[in-house]
Amino acid sequence: MPYGKQIAAAPLRPMGKRGVVRVRSSAMSRFALHIAAMLLPPALLVVAGCAAGPVTADSSNATFSLSPGAAAIDTNCTGCNATAKQGSSIEQFSATLAGGGAAHVTWSVSGGDPSTGPGAIDSSGQYTPPSYLTIDRVHVLVTATLNSTITATAVLTVTPGFLQPLTPENAAMGVNGQVAVTGFLAESGGDETISFALSNSATGSSGGLGTLGATTCQRPAQAFTSCSVTYSAPPVLPSTGVTYVVATAGASSAKTAVNLLLNTAGVSSTPTLHQAEQLSPAQLGTSGGNSVDYDTQGNQVADCCGGTLGSLIQDSNGRQYLLSNNHVLARSDQAAAGDQIVQPGLIDNNCVPYGDGPGTAPIGSLTGFLPLSSGATNADAAIAQAVTGAVDPTGSILELGARQMDGTLGAAPPGVSSTGGKGETAGLGLTVAKSGRTTGLTCASVSALALDVSVDYFTDCAETKPYMTKTYTNQLAISGNQFSDGGDSGALVVDTANAEPVGLFFAGGMDAAGVSQAIANPATDVLSELSTQVGAGASYSFVGTADHGVSCLSYGDNTISSAQAKPLSDVEIARGQQALAQARTLVNPSAGILGVATGKSSDHPGEGAVILYEDENMAATAPAIVEGVRTLVIPTNAHAVAVGSAPQTPFDSSSISASNLPASVLGQAIAIKQRIARTLMRQNPAFFGIGVGQSLDNPREAALVIYVDRKKAPAQLPATIDGLRTRYVLMDRLHVTRSYAQAVQPRSHCIGIPATGAASTFDPQSLTRPQALDLK
Repeated sequence: MPYGKQIAAAPLRPMGKRGVVRVRSSAMSRFALHIAAMLLPPALLVVAGCAAGPVTADSSNATFSLSPGAAAIDTNCTGCNATAKQGSSIEQFSATLAGGGAAHVTWSVSGGDPSTGPGAIDSSGQYTPPSYLTIDRVHVLVTATLNSTITATAVLTVTPGFLQPLTPENAAMGVNGQVAVTGFLAESGGDETISFALSNSATGSSGGLGTLGATTCQRPAQAFTSCSVTYSAPPVLPSTGVTYVVATAGASSAKTAVNLLLNTAGVSSTPTLHQAEQLSPAQLGTSGGNSVDYDTQGNQVADCCGGTLGSLIQDSNGRQYLLSNNHVLARSDQAAAGDQIVQPGLIDNNCVPYGDGPGTAPIGSLTGFLPLSSGATNADAAIAQAVTGAVDPTGSILELGARQMDGTLGAAPPGVSSTGGKGETAGLGLTVAKSGRTTGLTCASVSALALDVSVDYFTDCAETKPYMTKTYTNQLAISGNQFSDGGDSGALVVDTANAEPVGLFFAGGMDAAGVSQAIANPATDVLSELSTQVGAGASYSFVGTADHGVSCLSYGDNTISSAQAKPLSDVEIARGQQALAQARTLVNPSAGILGVATGKSSDHPGEGAVILYEDENMAATAPAIVEGVRTLVIPTNAHAVAVGSAPQTPFDSSSISASNLPASVLGQAIAIKQRIARTLMRQNPAFFGIGVGQSLDNPREAALVIYVDRKKAPAQLPATIDGLRTRYVLMDRLHVTRSYAQAVQPRSHCIGIPATGAASTFDPQSLTRPQALDLK
């Protein structure tokens, strides 16, 4: 789904929309890992709810058994549970007959939270916990009934997980910089605490630079638990790098982290400014969306969406328009011309629509959009005529300008002088930047060209009502840590060397290595399609200024390091050893092959490889596979091979340059991809995107970059297709919405929670879970 949009419930598919991964608040996504089943005996005494007595759980009988027999789940936890299609936390149960085969049972749940109940389970055995708890830990009894009489039971321990990622998700700072970090738990009342630690990794608990202050928590009975800590950067920085503030919730395994880019340039940047209400005239790269982009329950707003107001364009008559995604401004084809566009988006105003209260202002009127439902459209874009005086007429975008005296980055328009405002064509490996609502200013590299990709769309913010799946062709892929998230949808992607527009971010997510994968419509295509399908032939161009550089806030790219850290199975180790004998026959120093060894592939994490040591002064011809095993080409010298000091792991991602890839090689690869991509995607539904990039196992070769649904990944994936190396990106499909719910505010029409101190008749059942914000 569109990734840029984000959705918030009123109280990380198109990622660029409504605060969604969405490839909407697509955000991205949350991309969750399955919680391991707790090591409990099949029969267990638990207390089911506050008033119930002890009950016995028995997961097996003579007729059938349940799996898992016991498990744990954190409510709405970021990255620690399995997730349903719309991103909510789940646990999947199954029933198996004693003789094998599925048992056709009826599922039910009992126990759980004294106020919010046990959660729900559907006919397939998929369990969804209550959206929040009122105590720190509850037990849910899952019952499967066969033939109306035979039962088996399992126990789920439910604890409050993180309601949303930490705020902010990322920040940049120099020496002595400070930032306040806040986390929210899916708990109202209770005693749970968030603990913060510095770390060198997003999942660690030690290391890192700087210091943390004391943690303070608020646990009101009628709002969600929040804890905050102040991070201080050290007085001296040896080099630019990332430090993490990692949060854990009580004794849970749940973890979430803030990425802090400590930089010697002294740049100070947080996404907070991008989410705030702008003083008129508003600058771009900020939160915004359609004024009616919300879902309702009865006569109340249940949740809402929002994304990024990307840039300003103008027609030949000088009329100026806001540019963003269809799923941000036009609600995925559900809007009408004339709809008000507001800043900030509803997700940053506690879902209070314009006219129902303060906090947002109308800055545009929806003019037109490229219909997603049309087979003639190949971009996710919409425009809104700017309200005179409400938008900076220079087209300035937050943080796109130069560093200021205090370390912050000034706003600046994009560059337009070298292309006449028409945008430039991006090349593979180009360093690009975007200024978005959720992650602010970030940069990364173009990782694939000519990308065909399928994106799921919904008609509601909560992504429970599917609209359509649209396949785009010849898109741009961008890869880098923390580059984008739900709510960034609609952000303009620019060349960091000259600030020229190259793309419009609309979808994305996080892969299995924790790296942001972003998808953008080429900027030139966006303008062309708007001209022909919205402007009746009008010529559009970007509003901007003379070309200028953009500060590059790069949080790195751990694609290769993660692949090399992944352990190999015994089968993969054996395959590599078996292929080594044949690989030794390739050793020929005069031909540039100095030696061989066993290693790991970076193009397909978890797959073994044969290392071919290549003379760094020669361009040897290396086969892509040996005995069916991938080859990993590492440049070195004869002395290092002779004394055993040649590297066992390849270069990191930052050392790979697209200049190593000849244009002719890239062109041939694109031609092959264009011929086979549609067929491959039809034949294998796990493939939802295919483009052309650079092999990480041999950067002098092109590779088919194939995006694979990690929930449906085949056991075997080919190392080459039509003679091209293959590089696999395993991730959730582009449709998962990331939650960016804000702290509960006393606005009953947005979320049914009265202000602290309200009458004791408050019913916790009226608490509406802050939904994932649809990152438009």
